[in-house]
Amino acid sequence: MSHVPVGGTVMSFSAPGSPPPKTPDQPPSAVPPIPPLPPVPPQAQPYPQQAYPAQPPYPGQPAYPYPHPYPYPAPQPPGVMLRSPHGLATALTVLLSIAGVAALLLTGIRVYLWSLMDGLVKDPLKVKDIALARVDNVTAVADGLQGMLWLATSIVFVIWFHRVRQNGQVFRPDAFTLAPGWAIGAWFVPLANLAMPFTIARQTWTASTQLAPDGSFRKVSTAPVTAWWLVFAGSQITDSVFAVLYSAADTPEQLRGGAVVGAVSDLLTVAAAVLAVLFVRRLTSMQSAKAAHGPYAAA
Repeated sequence: MSHVPVGGTVMSFSAPGSPPPKTPDQPPSAVPPIPPLPPVPPQAQPYPQQAYPAQPPYPGQPAYPYPHPYPYPAPQPPGVMLRSPHGLATALTVLLSIAGVAALLLTGIRVYLWSLMDGLVKDPLKVKDIALARVDNVTAVADGLQGMLWLATSIVFVIWFHRVRQNGQVFRPDAFTLAPGWAIGAWFVPLANLAMPFTIARQTWTASTQLAPDGSFRKVSTAPVTAWWLVFAGSQITDSVFAVLYSAADTPEQLRGGAVVGAVSDLLTVAAAVLAVLFVRRLTSMQSAKAAHGPYAAA
C-alpha cells in the first residue's frame, strides 16, 4: 500500500474495504486516581462509641467514617440539695400539741368509763343506762376525731422525717445504712416499723451534728431520740392491745380492764407528743446550724 500526496491531501491506494490507517495514540485525558487517605485513629472518649454514617463515595475517593468526637467530661449526677425543714417543724409543733391535748382529754374519758364500769360491777342499780349510752357516744366521737388528727399529724411528720433524712445525706452520706426512701417506707412495714424508723432517726441525728473544731467527731447524746422513740413505740403497742380488748369486751369487767389499758395508752400518747416536739425542734435546729455555720462547731 502506498500514499501519494495530492494537493495537500493524502490519497490512499489501499484496496477497497480495507480499514482506515491508524492514527498515533493520543495522551489520556483522565485524571489519575487519588491515593486513599490514611484512616483517622480513634481518640479516647468517656461515652460509648456511636455509629456515624460513612461519607458517600466519590470517584477516586474511598469512603471512610467520620472522625471520633473529642472527649468531654462525663456529667456529674445531680446532688441532693439542702432544704429547710423549718416550715414543716412549725406545722408539726402545732399538730403535735393539739394531738397531745386531745389524747389528754381522751384519757379523762377512759377514766370516766372505768368508773362507770367499776360501779356497774359493784352495784348495777346505781349506774343509769343513759350514762352508759352517753359515755359510749362520747368515746366513739373522741376516737374518730383523734384518728383524723393523728392521720394529718402522721403525714406531716413523715414528710418532715424524709426532709431531714435527705439533708443528712448531704451532710454525711457515710452515716447511713439505709437508703433515703426508707424514711418513708419504714413506717409501713409491719414489725420493722418498730425499729427501722428509730435507726434512721438516730443516724440522721448523728449526720446533723457538727464536727469538732479540729475535724474530729463529736459525741452528742441521742437521749432525745431514744426517749421519744421508746415512749412512742410503747404507746403504739398499748393502743393495739386496747383496741383488741375493747372490741372483744362483753362484760363490765372486761370493759373496765380495757378502759385501764386505754388510759395508759393515751397517757403514753401525750408523753410521746411532748417528746416528739422536743425531738423535731432540736433536730431542725441542729440542721439549721450546720447549714448556716458549716460542718465545724465554734471553738
